[in-house]
Amino acid sequence: MSKRHSAKYKLDRVMGENLWGRPKSPVNKRSYGPGQHGQRRKQKISDFGIQLRAKQKLKGYYGNITEKQFLRTYEEASRRKGNTSENLIALLETRLDALVYRAKFVPTVWAARQFVNHGHVTVNGQRVNIPSYRVKPDDVVEVRERSRSMALVLEALQSPERDVPDYIELDAKGQKARLVRLPELAEVPYPVKMEPHLIVEYYSS
Repeated sequence: MSKRHSAKYKLDRVMGENLWGRPKSPVNKRSYGPGQHGQRRKQKISDFGIQLRAKQKLKGYYGNITEKQFLRTYEEASRRKGNTSENLIALLETRLDALVYRAKFVPTVWAARQFVNHGHVTVNGQRVNIPSYRVKPDDVVEVRERSRSMALVLEALQSPERDVPDYIELDAKGQKARLVRLPELAEVPYPVKMEPHLIVEYYSS
């Protein structure tokens, strides 16, 4: 499993964007890249570079997804009927760790992965500890009873920083969330613009 816990903010600086909309992101103060050469005037990026950047941004947003996992997700999206870009977003958003993050059970995508790994979550009453587990419409994701008093959970649920999207039905008091339907790109609350069509072009080239 790849580890990038110490590089959360570095990715913000490399991209020059506040990927997760966090108040502590360094790009809120300076938008240039890290290191002594970060302020150099940037060269024009090629079409391939733009596509690669779009892939790295979307992959990075979901935390510790490896290159291999992301490629597998793209390949599954391309096999499904319909728009590959929309399918890709739907597959990423229905990962269990992503849904735990969207439901505000935890404050960050990294915390969501760890939260699931440590067995704090059930799906339809069954304990699941696989972050990449695919949640289906009408599945109910719930914080296990013994984990409901954790400060991490209580603080995240009360945080005004993020809103729960419409495709998730949240029972904050019961600490459970139901996936109402597969999300579309337009309704996913990304703090920055994501361009999955560029990722389709990247893998198709």
